[in-house]
Amino acid sequence: MGAPGAQAVGLSFSELARPYEGEPGLDFVVRASNRRLRVETSVRTWDGDGLGAFLFSLAEDFRGWEGKRTWRSLEHDLSLAAEHRSGGYVHLTWGIHDRAPGEEWCFETTTVHAAGEDMRNLAADVHAFLSGAAGGVTSAGR
Repeated sequence: MGAPGAQAVGLSFSELARPYEGEPGLDFVVRASNRRLRVETSVRTWDGDGLGAFLFSLAEDFRGWEGKRTWRSLEHDLSLAAEHRSGGYVHLTWGIHDRAPGEEWCFETTTVHAAGEDMRNLAADVHAFLSGAAGGVTSAGR
C-alpha cells in the first residue's frame, strides 16, 4: 500500500537502558528507515509507559472498536494511534517526534497488522523488549 514507487519503512526499537539505577526510567532508541531515509530519536519512558499493555489491549479487542486509540511516551518523543479497519486489520500510526520544547519535526509511518494473533505477537515482542528479554523489535511500515 502507499504511493506508487513508495518504499516500505522499517521501524525498530533498540538500545534499551535504565539511565538511573534503581529508578523506573527506561530509555530506548526508535528508528524508522529505508534506502532513502533514516529517522531516529531517543525515547524516554517511565517503565515503558504501558506500551506493552496498550498493544495487548488492541489485540484483545480483535473484533474491533470505533475511532482511534492513542498512546504516547513520557516526553512525547514517541506516539501511537491505532485504528481498527474493515477486513480485520489494525493500522498503527507511529509518530517519532523531536524532543520538546522545540518539536521542530515529526515523522510518521503506519504499520498494518491482522487483528488477533498478529497483534498479540507484536505486543509480546514489545513487552519482551521493554522487560529486557529481547534485544530489539522490528516492524515494517509504509
